[in-house]
Amino acid sequence: MNTITRRKLISGGVATAAGVSGLAAADRIAKRYGLIPPDGSGIYGPGETLTYACQRVLTVNRPAREFPRSMISKNPFANEIAPPKEAFKRLQAGGFKDWRLVVDGTVAHPLVLSLADLKAMPMRSQITEVACEEGWSYIAEWIGTPLSSVLREAGVQPQTRSIVYYAVEKFLWGSIDMADAWDDHTLLTMGMNDGDLPVPFGGPLRLRLPRQLGYKSLKFVTHITATDDIRKFGKGKGSVDPEYGYTWYAGI
Repeated sequence: MNTITRRKLISGGVATAAGVSGLAAADRIAKRYGLIPPDGSGIYGPGETLTYACQRVLTVNRPAREFPRSMISKNPFANEIAPPKEAFKRLQAGGFKDWRLVVDGTVAHPLVLSLADLKAMPMRSQITEVACEEGWSYIAEWIGTPLSSVLREAGVQPQTRSIVYYAVEKFLWGSIDMADAWDDHTLLTMGMNDGDLPVPFGGPLRLRLPRQLGYKSLKFVTHITATDDIRKFGKGKGSVDPEYGYTWYAGI
């Protein structure tokens, strides 16, 4: 993503654009600075572009909101998940000792990491909110390894523009730009509220993105791919979510 100052964007008209003509102007200016989301085409494309560009410029250096321990939800809601398949059940029966995270793509050193390997890396915790697009939310403590630590270990190449991540069911996948990938709040989460991450909440490994809506925090992560061209994946919209009508960038 090209460097762009808040003053440049506002003076260019993106932040004040309104109506159809304003959206078109926002689209042209965002293209100039490389702020086009993967789902930035079609009838809703200019709106998605305006949202992404404004969020990136106005909030890119703003930390995620963290909460005091006293505000952790007593009964966090775990949305329904499909029954686990046999391969997952076998891994669970073994205490997830054989769970592996593959890191590949535009990296100097592809990795295959166990949960123990991840726990040996720098760990951090954060008390942040999961906000669902359906309107419910909860606050929990999340414990894990910053995604940035794993990317540095793999030696992400300079041409990388996006990070793609897959669940154990490969048809479930998402992606983020490098601003979110390098953010210290973006965690490969293995713990929740001082314990192991429960399966209903994505255990044993969940990508946690507290600055985006809950569906971006994919559960059961097994594979991360760095790429210079997100259009090579799926239908080219950046994740499975836009293919079902959701937005690629779900910033909050």
